[in-house]
Amino acid sequence: MVNPRLVAKIEAEEPTLRLAVLIDADNAQAAVIEGLLGEIARFGEATVKRIYGDFTSPNSAQWKKVLNRYAIKPVQQFAYTTGKNATDSTLIIDAMDLLYTRRFDGFCLVSSDSDFTGLALRIREEGLNVLGFGEKKTPEAFRNACHKFVFTEVLRPVKKESAVDSAPAVSNTDAKGLPKAIAQPRNGERTEQQAFPTEFVLEALDKASDDSGWANLGTFGSYLTKIQPDFDSRLYGFKKLSDLVKGKRDIFQVEERTAPGSETKVLYVRAK
Repeated sequence: MVNPRLVAKIEAEEPTLRLAVLIDADNAQAAVIEGLLGEIARFGEATVKRIYGDFTSPNSAQWKKVLNRYAIKPVQQFAYTTGKNATDSTLIIDAMDLLYTRRFDGFCLVSSDSDFTGLALRIREEGLNVLGFGEKKTPEAFRNACHKFVFTEVLRPVKKESAVDSAPAVSNTDAKGLPKAIAQPRNGERTEQQAFPTEFVLEALDKASDDSGWANLGTFGSYLTKIQPDFDSRLYGFKKLSDLVKGKRDIFQVEERTAPGSETKVLYVRAK
């Protein structure tokens, strides 16, 4: 017999977004699959997980090792002719078939290929969420066609980077401040950080703030994503946006406030 308390808890939880995850094996790396699915879980439930490619090719060997483990359905697509990518067409056709079932709240398109720009725009026209995942080489057109775009470089396993980071720390234990400087990128789960776009962020904060100059962190983060879908605090060495604004004390002023009618603390931010 099912525990009534468990049933009540499940019914009280907010409904989870139903997502279709479509992976282009020709333009995605199997090394990021664990981090990728973990990231997708933050947005909703991956009710469909399919990957498209020619799995008879040596280039797809990396994917064959993880398909069963993560319950991803492979869709075999042989190349019709040399130099032409038949995988893209198959993925797009399947995406449209799934779209017309009206069973999903959004799609996750995993590829660094700009050929999926039109597909992302078409899905958006239906009022569904489009989440894109690809490498930094992904063309801007595809990134901006998504509601949110995540660079897969930030999803790589932490333990691999830890091994790289720990080597200099051991050999330079006498150097003052060196271990801390090397360890900091772990917060962003990457070793290479981009230059922080101060002007863009401050302009976005100004538009998201109220008349007093303060902005709710959630509102600020939502506005950042809307105007630049690939904005991600992990690219700049911070795990979350809240960590970023707290770490950039030279740019931001942060204040915690109690939400009206609740004891919950809400973070507010404004430019210095």
